[in-house]
Amino acid sequence: MAEGRSGRLLHAWPRGNAAARSLLVVTMIMVAYGTVAVASASEGQATANGGSSWSIAIHDVVYLGFGLLALYLGARVHLGYLLRRAPLAMIGGIGLLLAVKAIGVSANGGKRWLNLHVIYLQPSELFKLVTILYVAWLIQYHHEELGEWRRLALWTSPVLAGVGLIILEPDIGTSSVVVAIAMVVLAIAGLSRQLLTRIAGLGVLAFGAFMLLKPYSSRRFFSFLHPNQDLQGSGYQLLQSKIGLGAGGLTGLGLGHSREKWGLLPNPHTDFIFTIIGEELGLIGTFAVIGLFVWFLFAATRIAMNCQNAVYRLLAVGMVTWIVLEAVINIASVVGGWAVTGIPLPFFSYGGTALITELFGVGVLYNIGHDSSRLGGLEIPDHVGVPRRVAPRATTAPPRYGSEPRDRVRRYD
Repeated sequence: MAEGRSGRLLHAWPRGNAAARSLLVVTMIMVAYGTVAVASASEGQATANGGSSWSIAIHDVVYLGFGLLALYLGARVHLGYLLRRAPLAMIGGIGLLLAVKAIGVSANGGKRWLNLHVIYLQPSELFKLVTILYVAWLIQYHHEELGEWRRLALWTSPVLAGVGLIILEPDIGTSSVVVAIAMVVLAIAGLSRQLLTRIAGLGVLAFGAFMLLKPYSSRRFFSFLHPNQDLQGSGYQLLQSKIGLGAGGLTGLGLGHSREKWGLLPNPHTDFIFTIIGEELGLIGTFAVIGLFVWFLFAATRIAMNCQNAVYRLLAVGMVTWIVLEAVINIASVVGGWAVTGIPLPFFSYGGTALITELFGVGVLYNIGHDSSRLGGLEIPDHVGVPRRVAPRATTAPPRYGSEPRDRVRRYD
């Protein structure tokens, strides 16, 4: 019985697609680079905690082991099965966020973790992946309802509920990323510009209201615009980050020779690991990080463009948006181009849940790169009834999604 279930859930390891192999190679390079960076950047914090200077690095390697298993499962899972379980995943994601509110562990001014004893689970990181799966499922099975704003609000309410719970942790950065992912996928799927504008407007109003109710959060968020006004307070992290990057010069101080990680720069192995890379490996080291993410973007985008299944293509878009957007935000924040919001640098920053979910996302992208199913254009009617289509890439047009009974359409999964 177990073997039969596994046969329905998993397929053989995919092979043969150049873009997918390229994605796997660049991911492995980034993970290896990130593991070395964490080992160096965490030395000061690990020593301050009273343990071995390698204690945090050892935990990171354990998380990496779980992450590689997640990548393997993501590459082998049947994508149709994964999408059909998206509503259950959403229920589970919201349940975990509620558990954080009830019994979560607090650290650094936020209540964001669940102590599972094996690892500290951060449900807000997991919710990014759940959101991608849920929105893709929503477009696949309910796209005909999304052109009417009341139905759109109803079907996206679980995402909004999760975002609200993440805000209460409080975690503005992660909640913003979740909203951005959902909007990008809906926009690519063809949601009308009018509805997207309304959603963006409501988001700005909600953000403004939060900042008015939380003056401290507002000061911290906007401190990057005038960091020199409070160098001992909200501007301190950015000041130390710039000092570290400047000290690195072209070639850096040498691996392991950072000064900022010894108590000068908070969170050197998490939020500010890019700074430590710049200090120890210089401009060359930071450009290498940026170059790897550009490589990742091109490989993942090629996978999405070559995918003949419109729903899986949207799934790929969500994964790419998630990884690349977080990389852009993190790098921008440590150089002073954006607010310091606690967004990790994917594959580099220390963090168990983030690394595991990111590698599962890479596994899904690798899976999509080898998928040969065909599903034609999806249409979402807008407010005036003019369809906006995710165009099929097949040379001969396959049946349009939604033109057949539901039970027949599912054969494209």
